[in-house]
Amino acid sequence: MSDAPTSMRLDKWLWAARFYKTRALAVDEINLGRVRVGGVPVKPARDVKVGDVLTIRIGTTAREIEVKGLSNQRGPAPKAQALYAETQASITAREAAAEARRLAPEPADSIEQGRPTKQDRRRLADWDRWSATLDDSDDAGDPG
Repeated sequence: MSDAPTSMRLDKWLWAARFYKTRALAVDEINLGRVRVGGVPVKPARDVKVGDVLTIRIGTTAREIEVKGLSNQRGPAPKAQALYAETQASITAREAAAEARRLAPEPADSIEQGRPTKQDRRRLADWDRWSATLDDSDDAGDPG
C-alpha cells in the first residue's frame, strides 16, 4: 500500500499545503466561498485530485493554483510548496495588482486613527473656525 493518496478532502489539503494554519480556518474560508474548485464553490469535504485547479482568495488577492501532489500530513514549507503550482495568469494578475496598489495606494490606509474620541470632538466643537455669526460692522441686515 502506497503512502500517497489518490484523492483527499479539500480542507485537509489546504491545511497540508500551508494555505491556512488550521483545518478549522480552511473550513471557514471554504464555507464563505473564498475557495473554489474549477470556478465552482464547494464544500470542505470535496475530494481534490492531482490536476484540479483551485481559486483561493486570501485578503484582496486571488490565486489560481493547480494541485500537483497530495499529502496526509503537514510538512515543512518546501514540501508544502511542492504540492501545488500557481498558474502563470495568476502570477501576472497578482503582480499587476501589487503594482497598481503601489502606484495608487488606498486612501483609507493613510488614516492612522479611527473615529475621533469624545475629547477630540469637544476640541473640534470649541474651535471657532466655522462660526456663522455676523459682524457688527456689516449693515447688510439693516433695512434702511
